[in-house]
Amino acid sequence: MSEPGTDGLELEERQSLRRVSGLRTELEDITEVEYRQLRLERVVLVGVWTEGTVEDAENSLTELKLLAETAGSEVLDALMQRRQKPDPATYIGRGKVDELRDAVQASGADTVICDGELAPGQLRNLEDRTKVKVVDRTALILDIFAQHAKSAEGKAQVELAQLQYQTQRLRGWGGQLSRQAGGRAAGGEGIGGRGPGETKLETDRRRIQAKMAKLRRELAMLRTTRDTKKANRRRNAIPSVSIAGYTNAGKSSLLNRLTGAGVLVEDALFATLDPTTRRTQTSDGRVYTLSDTVGFVRHLPHQLVEAFRSTLEEVAESDLVLHVVDGSHPDPEGQIAAVREVFAEIGAQKVPEIVVINKADTADPLVVKQVLAREPHAVVVSAHTGEGIDELLSAVEADLPRPATVVDVVVPYARGDLLSQVHESGEIESLDHAADGTHIVARVPEDLAHQLQSL
Repeated sequence: MSEPGTDGLELEERQSLRRVSGLRTELEDITEVEYRQLRLERVVLVGVWTEGTVEDAENSLTELKLLAETAGSEVLDALMQRRQKPDPATYIGRGKVDELRDAVQASGADTVICDGELAPGQLRNLEDRTKVKVVDRTALILDIFAQHAKSAEGKAQVELAQLQYQTQRLRGWGGQLSRQAGGRAAGGEGIGGRGPGETKLETDRRRIQAKMAKLRRELAMLRTTRDTKKANRRRNAIPSVSIAGYTNAGKSSLLNRLTGAGVLVEDALFATLDPTTRRTQTSDGRVYTLSDTVGFVRHLPHQLVEAFRSTLEEVAESDLVLHVVDGSHPDPEGQIAAVREVFAEIGAQKVPEIVVINKADTADPLVVKQVLAREPHAVVVSAHTGEGIDELLSAVEADLPRPATVVDVVVPYARGDLLSQVHESGEIESLDHAADGTHIVARVPEDLAHQLQSL
């Protein structure tokens, strides 16, 4: 029996940590700090519908449910409210808060997850009214990233994003550490003297700032390594193709299908975060690289975009983007729009793009036709069954950048190394074997053309 691959071991490890419903070993009389660290189990979802259709609002809440389940939670109930804009004090309004508190008590939930990024005041007010922990969409996504990051760079990027998020939300749990003391209570510092709670928060803030500075230095060093590898590929004139798209659209499955990379595949949001690059070649022998990237999602937290900027910039610097779309999703066009928003933010909107409509084996043919009507440069594939893969490879070959210089030379048989470079990085139009060498007419990169013409 063969040993499982790296992806299989990682998937087995991740599934072994799943929460089993009904089997609890933790004590009920835990302290509040422990409660906040350990118990993210039974949740109620809350969404505010401010624009778009009912279907858009329901799709957003459904996505929040998948995010919560990916984080290891059990969703018990969900509430949605129609408002022109979120309530500045409680996000959902005073009346809806009472309804939410009743739903929490009736279901026995220990956490509320809101479908939006909450201000510190909104978080505090909701927790005071519902008496349970409140988490917003940004904190939930950050938690998933923290669970799934494996590489040193990925872990540093996620930790930096978490610290950026927490900096504006520091306060004493229950308010007991955030009071201000004066007079004798302040140790003789007089009116307005700072009490121990505020001093503790300032200390925490300084520690966070120091940790963030250290993480940025580490990421700068890791980025230097990444840039060195990228420079080597550029020096050898190897085109790069990035696989980007919505989370759980099948990017890793597509990379595995195209290159046999063996990357972890799981039916979950943000299953893989660490980018993977594999070397492959076209049918005529041209070498290029395929890179899997982190998945996108609606309202991707700004902290993550900033922390993962060095990784996402690979998309902007690539020669071609394979924009993978989940054809079986109820709103694939909404996914495309969300991904292109991130493309614009990282400066990748001008990179040539092929829209890859994945999961053709389970997609609604009518939905696929609608996407094809809006996206003329698109290919329908199934990474699971292999359907449409040959058509995709042909489209990639056609869109890869062509070498700029045409050469007509005879390469001596002793210089087989140059002929090999022509096969890897050039396009051979004709090749004949003569007595004194190989006569080739080809398009090659400029530096290789200089070597050939000097023969």
